[in-house]
Amino acid sequence: MKLFDASQIRAWDAYTIAHEPISSLDLMERAARACFEWILARFDGPFYIFCGKGNNGGDGLALARLLLVLRLPVRVYILEFGHSGTEDFQANLTRLHSLTPDIHFIQTSEAFPSLPASAIVVDALLGTGVNRPLEGLTAALVGYLNGAGRPIIALDLPSGLRADEPSGGEVVRATHTLTLGEWKLALMMAENAPFFGETHLLPIGLSATYDASTELFVTELPEARSYYRPRSAFSHKGNFGHALLAAGGTGKMGACVLASKGCLRSGVGLLTDLVPPAGVDIIQVSVPEAMALTDLAAVDASVYKAFGIGPGLGMGALGVLEHLLSIAPYPVVIDADAINLLGANPALWEKVPPHSILTPHPKEFERLFGAVGDDFAQMRLAMEQAVSRGCIIVLKGHRTLVACPDGTGHFNTTGNAGMATGGSGDVLTGIITGLLTQGYGPREAAILGVYLHGLSGDLALREQSMESLLASGIAEGLGAAYKYLAGESL
Repeated sequence: MKLFDASQIRAWDAYTIAHEPISSLDLMERAARACFEWILARFDGPFYIFCGKGNNGGDGLALARLLLVLRLPVRVYILEFGHSGTEDFQANLTRLHSLTPDIHFIQTSEAFPSLPASAIVVDALLGTGVNRPLEGLTAALVGYLNGAGRPIIALDLPSGLRADEPSGGEVVRATHTLTLGEWKLALMMAENAPFFGETHLLPIGLSATYDASTELFVTELPEARSYYRPRSAFSHKGNFGHALLAAGGTGKMGACVLASKGCLRSGVGLLTDLVPPAGVDIIQVSVPEAMALTDLAAVDASVYKAFGIGPGLGMGALGVLEHLLSIAPYPVVIDADAINLLGANPALWEKVPPHSILTPHPKEFERLFGAVGDDFAQMRLAMEQAVSRGCIIVLKGHRTLVACPDGTGHFNTTGNAGMATGGSGDVLTGIITGLLTQGYGPREAAILGVYLHGLSGDLALREQSMESLLASGIAEGLGAAYKYLAGESL
C-alpha cells in the first residue's frame, strides 16, 4: 500500500469526489459513519466533541449527529477561529442544530467545559492541514484537554500533529486515533507515539483508481501474501537451501539458538551454525535440527545460499566477519555485533556484498551512520544510505522501516510491545536469513521476514500477554503466522 503525504491524501479526496462521483459532504458523512461505528462498538458516552471549523470539525459535527440519533449523550464545543468555517462544516452545523441546542462556542479559555470523570473526549479540532505549532486559544484548549485525564479519541490525526514532519508545541495526547482512509507518515514515527495512542485505520471508500508518485509504502496482509511462495507437493529439503549462521559466543549462545529457531521455522532446508567449540553441545542439544561447525576456514561459500552474521557473536569476532564478507558471493544478513563491528571498522563496507541486509535497532543505526535529531530525519538517512551503499536497511522498531536500494521505504504494520524483549531481533535475523536461503530476493526476504516476525508476535498474544511473551515464542509461532498468511483457519 502506498503511503501518501497530506497534500496527496487531500488530492485523493478530491479525485474520489470527482470520479465516483460523490459530493464532498457525502464523503464527509462516510468518514463520520466509519468513526461512529468504531466508537459505538466500544463506548456509550457521555461524549464531549471538540470541533474546529475545517473539514475535521465537520467530521466531528457529523459524528455528533449520528450519536444523537441514537439518543446518546453528546455535547459539542466549537472553537472560534474568527471565520464561518468550510462549506461542509456549515452544512453539518445546520443539520446538527435541528437535533440539539447543546452546541457551545469557545471564544475564551473561560468557556472550557468541566469534564466529568465519565467523559469521552472526541478531538475534531484540526486534521492533516496543520503546518506550524499551535498557538493562542487552540494551544490552550489542547493543553486543557491533555491535562483533564479523560480518554481522547482523535479523528484522523491528533490536533497539532503534523502529518509529514516533526511537530512542536501542544499536541493532543490521544488514547485512540481513528485515521481515515489511509495511513499517515506521522503515525509511523515512534517519537509521535505519546500523541496518537492506539491507531486504527478506518476505510472510507476512497477511489481505488487514484495514483500518485511516492517512495513510501506500508506493508499489510495483501502485500505480504503477494510475496509468499507456497511449497510444491514434490519439494525436498534441497529446494529450500542451506543457510550458515555465524552467531553465539561466551555467555551469548542463546542468541545463536534463537536465530537458529527463527531460521528453521522460516522454512530453510538445512542450517549450519558456525560457533565456538564451547557452543557445539549447546546447539546440538537446544536445536537438534541444526548442524554445528567450529572451523572458520572450513566454510565453503558454495555450499550455502546465504549467511546470517552477528547475533551474540561478540566484538572479538572481527576476523569472522571480515572472512565471511570476503568469501560471500551473495547478499548476507548483518545484525547485532556484526553491525557494531562494521560501524567500528568502516573499511569493511567495501567487502559487504551488494543488496546485503542490515538489521540495526536505532542505537546500532547511530553507530553505523551517526545520530540525527528526529525520527523523520532518521528515516530519510536510512533511505539515503540504502541507496548510496546498495544495501537494505531494516531499521527496527514498532513500525520497522525496510529501506531499499531503489530508494523506497516500507513500513511494517505487524508486531506489538510484547516483542520488546531480549532475543526478538535474533529471531528476525534467522527468519530473514532463512527466506534468503529459500530463494526469496533480498527485498522480499526483508519485507516478508519483518511482517512474519511481527505477525507471529501478534498471534502469540492469543495465549500470552505482552509481559510474558518471549523471543522463543515468536519463533515457535511462525507456523501460525504462515497459516494466517496462506489464508488457512487457525
